[in-house]
Amino acid sequence: MPRRGRYFAILLALTSATMLTGCKQASRLDPSGNISTASTAPASFEAVAEMGKKWEANPADVSKGLAYANALESIGQTDQQLSVYARMVETNPDNAKLAGLYGRRLAAAGRAGEAIPVLERAAASKEADWRVYSALGSVYDQQGLYEKARAQYAKALAGDPQNLTVMNNLGMSYALEGNLKQAEATLRQADALPRSKSEPRIRQNLALVVGLQGRFEEASSLAREDLPPDQVQANMAYLQKMLSQPNTWQQISEGGKG
Repeated sequence: MPRRGRYFAILLALTSATMLTGCKQASRLDPSGNISTASTAPASFEAVAEMGKKWEANPADVSKGLAYANALESIGQTDQQLSVYARMVETNPDNAKLAGLYGRRLAAAGRAGEAIPVLERAAASKEADWRVYSALGSVYDQQGLYEKARAQYAKALAGDPQNLTVMNNLGMSYALEGNLKQAEATLRQADALPRSKSEPRIRQNLALVVGLQGRFEEASSLAREDLPPDQVQANMAYLQKMLSQPNTWQQISEGGKG
């Protein structure tokens, strides 16, 4: 494997769960027709089937479609849920918010290649918000398109310069590219914000980036703020083992370029 490709694979294995797309909660339509977020409780299979029948009678009905998609998510039917979103987008081609939601769901499911064209369409709309820009940036990063990714994060931060989700993704974008110093600076900036206390992933990503630079004691100190000692020890042991592999230090010191 080429040096750059091997470096990317190492980082991606460690950061696969660090990119945030703003899809932690199920999304619905409020009475004004806007898509908002709300948590859902698991539905019975019978209830889900009944919701599906109601939606199938009129697949263009976004309200019923989203309710059905939310219910499918609650019982773990992600692939079927995405199929419902795909059909809703097809029958509602002018609904940019729906396209953005579908793209974010695809990104959260790890289907970056499918998510990109959907999110690009949503991002071109006047209705695009930071969630769309951030999700598009995260899938660009997964494809190694770092400059394009950071252009999207810049758009997201223009409206909310202290958005932790976007700052996290920006920091990990630098890490995936191999620019660990800039990744650390970005994540430290995010961690310094009062709101970061409620987002432990920021500190864990910072610990990862610090550890990747060989500063294991400092990385352990950061990780202990949110993790139990045994888990911190296991994480650091794994990180040291990974970094002991031939050529890994050289790849990191050269910023993953090659």
